[in-house]
Parts: sequence; structure tokens; C-alpha cells
Amino acid sequence: MAQQHLDPTDPTVVPADAVAGYLRARATEFLRALRTHRETGGGAAAGAEESTDAALALRRSARRISGTLHTFRPLLDADWSESLRPELAWLSGTLGREHAYAARLHRLVTALNRLSGATNFPTQTAIPTRTTTASTGSRSTTSASGGSRSATSASAVGSRSAGAERVGTADPGTAGPGTRPPATPDRGNLTVGAAKAGALLDRQLTLARTRAHSAALQALGSSRFHAVADSVAVLASEVPLTPTAPTADLRPLAAAAHDRLRDAVTGLPLHTAGHPYNAEALIHGLSPDTAPHPQDAPWHQVRLLLRLHRYALEVLYPEAVPVDVRLLAAGEALNRHRDASEAASAAAAAARTPRIAPATAYALGVLHADQRHEVEASRFAFQQSWQKEAVSTS
Repeated sequence: MAQQHLDPTDPTVVPADAVAGYLRARATEFLRALRTHRETGGGAAAGAEESTDAALALRRSARRISGTLHTFRPLLDADWSESLRPELAWLSGTLGREHAYAARLHRLVTALNRLSGATNFPTQTAIPTRTTTASTGSRSTTSASGGSRSATSASAVGSRSAGAERVGTADPGTAGPGTRPPATPDRGNLTVGAAKAGALLDRQLTLARTRAHSAALQALGSSRFHAVADSVAVLASEVPLTPTAPTADLRPLAAAAHDRLRDAVTGLPLHTAGHPYNAEALIHGLSPDTAPHPQDAPWHQVRLLLRLHRYALEVLYPEAVPVDVRLLAAGEALNRHRDASEAASAAAAAARTPRIAPATAYALGVLHADQRHEVEASRFAFQQSWQKEAVSTS
């Protein structure tokens, strides 16, 4: 992209100093969070909450530094930025998994309680939900694998539960846990298996959360992380800009980030998503394949590009980013889409557990269908918010 030169008479030009200041500020936040994490013992019982907050702050800063390096890479030293970006992505993903598993368990148990009409299962504990405003970096969708007979059984259970769950689906514009009237599938069978399904999910996701916590602590003590921290410490005092950066305007690069977002949205099936309860997300979600559903990937990519667009706006408007209600609504819908998609995968993975009782498999099938309907409703909500933006800007 051709760079525009500064015009002293044009007050709207945003110089490269803005991206340098933004990176220095985020690097300072990173180092402050790292110091807090070390002072609280990296998760010791006495400072567990502060340590968790510090880890989330580390991840938030890493995401913003990585995203800014990507959007404004023509203005930054290429070798330095291209070597740091994947390391920041690794760190962000590693630190985010523990919180993701906790939020996923909370979402699934809440949905089971709603679907079965039961109170909280005695084996469950309250787990804070994930916020929707700080989206996350790249995370891996983890699925457990079982025998072929178990996978076939899980698929059949999901197919049976699809029609049953349709009765209690949410209004598409307000998808999310707790926003729907109680569903009324085969309540007797569901109630029998719901408690065991909840216990199974609790065991699997708690184990995954514990492993993610250990992996995060191990990563924070590794030489790889220390190399990343050293690079960020240098960034806090000196941003390696290219020789031509001082005369460049940041607006074309920020506009390119918005264009990439718009082009990615163009590739989404918005016409189909504009019809409530078209069941496309559910039908594609019943595959016995343990891999993440390819149909969800373009939506996850749009969520990532929307986040990069938001970070670019933070660079352009360091004092306060102009509030765009439509983009906020679109981002919240995509966050719900991601959460529901990964929760559905976790329910399907649990249903593939060998030798589980039929009632447990049935409850997990209903839960899987419920979360795939949440995926569908989130797509509808995104389509509604994005089309409003298109109309208002045309």
C-alpha cells in the first residue's frame, strides 16, 4: 500500500508517533501485569484472584501488541515484528485456555440446568463467566476422541435431540444463556441423564482446566517466555520504526484493516443467516467428525478481523475510541458464536466417551443441539447488526 506523506495543513493526519505511543503503553501494561503475577506467586492460594487477573492482563496486552504489529507492519522493522508476533500469539493462546475451559463448563452446566429444569448439580461449583468485550486471541478448540461406535452413537443422539430442542430455542437477536424460556424436550429422559452428563462434563473440563493452568505456569517460567518478556521490555522504551515511518499516515493502514473485515463478512452466508432458525448451523454440527466444524471457521475469522479493526481504532483515537453501537453488537454476537461453537464441541466430545449410559448420551445430545442453535441465533444477531451498519453507511 502506498504511504501518504504528512500534510502540515491537514489536522486529520495520524502520524506514526501514535502507533509508537500505543505500543509503548501496551508494553508497559504487559510488564506491570507480569510484575503483579510474580508478586502474587503465580497462582498461590493467597493471591489466586490477583494472579488470575494479572494473567488475563498479560494476555490482553499481548493480543493488542500482536494485532498492532500486524496492522501497521509496513511502518515497523520487518524482522523484529515478524519474529515477535507468533511468540505473542503463543503466549496469548496459552494464557487463555484455563479461563476458556472454566467459562465453557459454566456455560454447559447452566444450559443443562435450564434444559432439564433442575437446580445446580451438587458436583458443580460457581465459575465466573467470560466477558464479551475482550475477545480473545487465538485459542484451540479441543475435542476428545473415542471409538467409532461411540462417535456414531453421539451423532445419532444429537439427531434425535434436534427436533426436541427446537421447541425452546431463543429469540435469535438475544441469544445467550438464561435468555430463553425453559425448553420442553423429553423431560423425563433428560432429567435422568442430566446429572450424570453434568458430572462427566465437570470431570473432563476441570481436568482440561487444570492441565491448562499447569501449562500456563510452565510457559511463564520457560526461556521462551523470558525472551518474549525481554522483547516487550525493549518495546516499552523504543519502538523499531522504519526510516520512512516518521512521514507516514496511519489512516490508510487502519482503513485496510477495515476493508479486510468487510471483505471477510462478504464471504459469510448472511442471506441464510438472516432467516431465523434455518437450522443450517445445527445440521452441519451433527457431523461425527471430531475436528472443529469447517462451517464455523469463516465466522471465527471475522471475529478476529473485527478485533484487529478495533485495535486499529484504539491507535487512531488514543484518548477515546468513538462508540459504534452496531460494531459492539456485532462483536458480542461473534463472541457468543465462538462460545456456543466450542461448547457444542465439548458436549459432542463428552458424548463420545465409551460406555456411557444411554440417558447420559441423550442429555449430551440435547445439550449439543441446544448450543448449535445458539450458534445459529448468534449468526442471526450478527447479520441483523451488520445489515443495520450497511444501511446507515450507504
